[in-house]
Amino acid sequence: MFHLKVGDKAPEFDIKDQNGKVHKIADYQGKKVILYFYPKDLTPGCTVQSCDLRDNYESLIKDGFEVIGVSADDEAKHQKFIAKHKLPFNLLADTNREVLNKYGVWGEKKFMGKIYDGIHRTTFIIDENGMIESIIKKVKTKIHTEQIREELNS
Repeated sequence: MFHLKVGDKAPEFDIKDQNGKVHKIADYQGKKVILYFYPKDLTPGCTVQSCDLRDNYESLIKDGFEVIGVSADDEAKHQKFIAKHKLPFNLLADTNREVLNKYGVWGEKKFMGKIYDGIHRTTFIIDENGMIESIIKKVKTKIHTEQIREELNS
């Protein structure tokens, strides 16, 4: 599943955000990007994680980061999630799972004895040159921003 590693070029993508605007990783050349993949809008863990990033958004922007969320939810669901929780960043709608597969975050999961395919909560930190600087596979939703900062300072 996880085929990408630190030092790899971040895979290109071409998908729409909550408003239908197309985003490409190349659009962020010269900027640092926190690209976080999460399972589903409006669910408890995803809400906690996104709200932690929202609450720390201004400091992340001051540090030169762009924050982008990605899930398989559609644009309308992303709009509801953003409106309900006042999220200040874009959420990309990867409904065909193309980007999820490119980044290796779609795959088999286990929950309460059931096995199913889904999104593995993962965050990629991408540098100004489009290279993967860090990968967080064991995301702590309540303190995700702190976890990102610790990862960058290690």
